[in-house]
Amino acid sequence: MNEVTHQRIKTNGIWMHIAEQGTGPLVLLLHGFPEIWYSWRHQIGYLAKHGYHVVAPDMRGYGDTDSPLSPTSYSIQHLVGDLVGILDHFGEQKAFVVGHDFGAVAAWHLSLFRPDRVKALIALSAPYFERSSSTRDSESVRRIFSDGCYVYQFQEPGRAEKSFARYDYLTVMKKFLLYNKTDYLVAPPGMEIIDYLETPAVLPPWISEEDLQVYAEKFEESGFTGALNYFRTIELHWELMGPWQGSKISVPSKLIVGDKDIGFEIVGTREYVKGTVLKSLVPDLEVVILDGHHFIQQEKAQEVSDEILSFLRKFST
Repeated sequence: MNEVTHQRIKTNGIWMHIAEQGTGPLVLLLHGFPEIWYSWRHQIGYLAKHGYHVVAPDMRGYGDTDSPLSPTSYSIQHLVGDLVGILDHFGEQKAFVVGHDFGAVAAWHLSLFRPDRVKALIALSAPYFERSSSTRDSESVRRIFSDGCYVYQFQEPGRAEKSFARYDYLTVMKKFLLYNKTDYLVAPPGMEIIDYLETPAVLPPWISEEDLQVYAEKFEESGFTGALNYFRTIELHWELMGPWQGSKISVPSKLIVGDKDIGFEIVGTREYVKGTVLKSLVPDLEVVILDGHHFIQQEKAQEVSDEILSFLRKFST
């Protein structure tokens, strides 16, 4: 079997770096914040070995992919356009799509906007949420979590970049990727979120210093603005999503979430996932809850790989 190869392709007006391996049905693996294609290092070879053409891009604004300066270039429509361009590049009408965190958000919306291009969807750590018809997203974040919430702090261009710069890139990666508390990322009044997050003295068994250095080196090259711009589209997202109010996601879907993920514990998300509301928005949905935290595809690599493969096989010919 061939090894992981790398190339840059033109899609939706930008140059996008992709890692790929294997032959067979196309599987897109979409990372979240603050990561790169490398977050799928365990799944790429595993899925390729089982007969799939696996493509893991650096998402717009990350790693070796172009990073437009304006936050308005990071709308969900831009992200979905990037993904459609990948399918077109490989001459594929449909693909399996697997996304984590913001990558899951992109995957959900690709399935919402272009169900004709998706065979099946697997979302990690981020369930689908319908746009509120009455309250803007930024207002909801501030009301529920206060000004200290990381999402709110990231809104102001340059603010997070300035605070992150007080630390080396490896430390920033450790603060975010290794956060394992049960409380949400909300800093006390007057404190920046990066200062509030602790730097673990001991690494968990699922990640090494060398792994963290891969992330750190790429963010040292690209900076954090592209990644932070995803958060800075929150108002634009609310404004643009009006036409899809009330729409359902029709493609076969699977949600994998860690039971200790802070996003699973907040404001009723656990009840939302396990109840009837999410199922009403995504009728063909399977939910799997694993023992783990937010970066579940790394922390529980084999379990997640097996869950992905078993779902893909249901729809592979």
